Amino acid sequence: MTPVVSIIMGSTSDLPVMEKAAKVFDDFEVPFEMQALSAHRTPEEVEEFAKTAKNRGIKVIIAAAGMAAHLPGVIASMTTLPVIGVPINSSLDGIDALLAIVQMPPGVPVATVSINGSMNAAILAVQMLAIENKELQARLVTNKEELKTKIVQANNELSSIKFKFKTN
Repeated sequence: MTPVVSIIMGSTSDLPVMEKAAKVFDDFEVPFEMQALSAHRTPEEVEEFAKTAKNRGIKVIIAAAGMAAHLPGVIASMTTLPVIGVPINSSLDGIDALLAIVQMPPGVPVATVSINGSMNAAILAVQMLAIENKELQARLVTNKEELKTKIVQANNELSSIKFKFKTN
């Protein structure tokens, strides 16, 4: 298999958050790669990765980082591929990482999801890939229907909960 998505994290300590993205790709049968690269500790490797990703068949990059969180922006500065940033809650409740990722200068966009929002980052990547992949698009439709079914079921279960002043 040739990966079409890269999951890059600033440290392996981000793995518990980023595993959710990996699970989404497994569920949607999207080949991906996963690496730890640091904008501050391995800048040469980050540059090599960013500049070669497209030629290796990568179509979307998800980059996660905490604290100063420069990794997504640094990668975005060196590639034309879409980059999705995942701020990691490693200090200051993740607000520092969120601001570092979302406040990119004009011309260097990084799509940014919520703090620790790797699942949504993966879904967004799948949506991007599905633009030209009808099979993937069909899986997304099924996934949305499954989400809807879960909420309808949960709402039905709420009707069995009794309170003195509950009217439904």
